[in-house]
Amino acid sequence: MTIRVAMLLTAFIFSSLLFTISAQNRANILKVYNWADYLDLDLIEEFQDWYKEQTGEEVKVVYQTFDINENMLTEIEVGHEDYDVVCPSEYIIERMLKRNLLQKINISYFAKTNTPNYLDNVSPWAEAMFQEMAADAKQNVKEYTVGYMWGTTGFLYNRKYVKDGEVQSWAALLNPRFKNQLYMKDAFRDVYSVLIQFAKADEIEKGTVNRQDLAVNLTDENILAVEDVLIQAKPQIAGWEADFGKERMCQGKVWLNATWSGDAQWAIDEEEDGVDLAYVVPKEGSNAWFDGWVIPIYAKNPKAASYWINFLCMEENAVRNMDETGYVSVIATPYVLEEMEDEECDYLDASYFFGEDAKHVRLNHVYYPDISVINRCVLMHDTADRNEAMLEMWSRVKGNNLNWKMLTFVIAVLSIIIYSIIYRKVKRYRRRKNRQKRLQSLKKQ
Repeated sequence: MTIRVAMLLTAFIFSSLLFTISAQNRANILKVYNWADYLDLDLIEEFQDWYKEQTGEEVKVVYQTFDINENMLTEIEVGHEDYDVVCPSEYIIERMLKRNLLQKINISYFAKTNTPNYLDNVSPWAEAMFQEMAADAKQNVKEYTVGYMWGTTGFLYNRKYVKDGEVQSWAALLNPRFKNQLYMKDAFRDVYSVLIQFAKADEIEKGTVNRQDLAVNLTDENILAVEDVLIQAKPQIAGWEADFGKERMCQGKVWLNATWSGDAQWAIDEEEDGVDLAYVVPKEGSNAWFDGWVIPIYAKNPKAASYWINFLCMEENAVRNMDETGYVSVIATPYVLEEMEDEECDYLDASYFFGEDAKHVRLNHVYYPDISVINRCVLMHDTADRNEAMLEMWSRVKGNNLNWKMLTFVIAVLSIIIYSIIYRKVKRYRRRKNRQKRLQSLKKQ
């Protein structure tokens, strides 16, 4: 055997051994991909212990976070990343279902180890909303995904400056009294799904269109209708935010924030002295948004992923995650209802979520809106082939958002940059000329 052949054979044996070891190790690793600050992290170690108790097998959770749905999806769809369990938003789950990027959650594992199926703790209302994501009539969505957290979109407002009656309608966006006092979510799907209901409120009331059709049918006419509302609202918009709005609100920096209920509750809990925050879903309608757990097609450990999802559906874990994150779990057991009841809150009807026993209960309306609010909320869908048109609309709206102060600032900054570039070039030119003069002088000597 030549040295070259021996080296190649050794390399092959070594790489095969590494592959085998990697595959064996991967069976004991669970790669979880979630939003930041979206889990009671103590549950990770507890899951590892619970998994060992249920299966007799060791597992190590590798926990990573992302901040943008689309980036996470690209890693899976293009990069074939082998995350075992991921927590996307509803429109991304819908896209993954359509593109066959998900494995089924295998509940047969639980029966083999006498583990209860806690997935049954999910609210039937949430399951029905998830079914609207189906790629076709035959697809049973609950086989592929289980809800995690949910909420609504509405106005977070400072009662020190804004009266309750002024924010009962999305028309507050057009109120000149709120000039430069409003933050808008930099999320075109969320904004579209609520403002199309405001733009078409008369037609909805007459019954000529329904809310869900408006959320799904992203026609040119509907997109332009939302754009028109946003253009009219621009004088009131102080900025577009993805996360900092809640902090600015609890500091009293602006009066209004069109935001998610979870962010609203966080700000209400953290409000500073002199700030009085409240949250409302305007009368024209809103969206009910969801995040849910899925097992991507390239997952290497679907067994542990199925157990992870089941573990988080345990009612006590759901309550802990709500306490930690400020968001609302889709788990709807009597235990959760009892834990969430609050004698300081007004009565409302949450029977849509918890069942008939919750027709007259004291719950935080930011967490659990009354059924009258839910009846005018729609599921936000994937924009699919209308994505480019939506992005173009969003760019047109935001692109013209410069007021004269901002324009002056931008011009000043650009002027400084241009001056600096010209100054450096002139300085280099003079140094080069001086160097050439010195060289010529030396040659003459």
